[in-house]
Amino acid sequence: MFFSLAAFLQDWEKEEESTQRMLDALTDDSLNQAVTAQDRTLGRIAWHLVTTIPEMMARTGLILESIDEDAPVPDTAQEISNSYREVSNTIATSIRAQWNDQTLLEKRDMYGESWVIGDTLKALIDHQIHHRGQLTVLMRQAGLKVPGIYGPAKEDWAQFGMEPPQV
Repeated sequence: MFFSLAAFLQDWEKEEESTQRMLDALTDDSLNQAVTAQDRTLGRIAWHLVTTIPEMMARTGLILESIDEDAPVPDTAQEISNSYREVSNTIATSIRAQWNDQTLLEKRDMYGESWVIGDTLKALIDHQIHHRGQLTVLMRQAGLKVPGIYGPAKEDWAQFGMEPPQV
């Protein structure tokens, strides 16, 4: 749970930069990659990251202009990446303008439950981390280079003198 806007915004900046690096690495050809025909595509998961920010924040009462959660998945990776950049900047700006640390202690209805806003912000970051893990798998299946997030990606190990584990 976050108890200060400064703490959230510090974590948000780091995590949104990581998500942005992943979205910037997508290609138009990769957007249809899926594990099976019944699963979400790489493009759908990436777009879900974009649309969940305003959807969740609207439930907290934060007012921000943004993308509708039902907007169709764009046809280009660039549009997804640009939309994420815009919406992640908008949330930070809106929080600074509309909230203070006390706001984080207020409760709101979130999906039929009562959540403290500080917990909702933690869930928003955890949600991004969760879906970045899914993106990593689909990106590798699509033949894309995965950017390192919490250290070097497998593709970067050699430059650090590391050997990949034996399979």
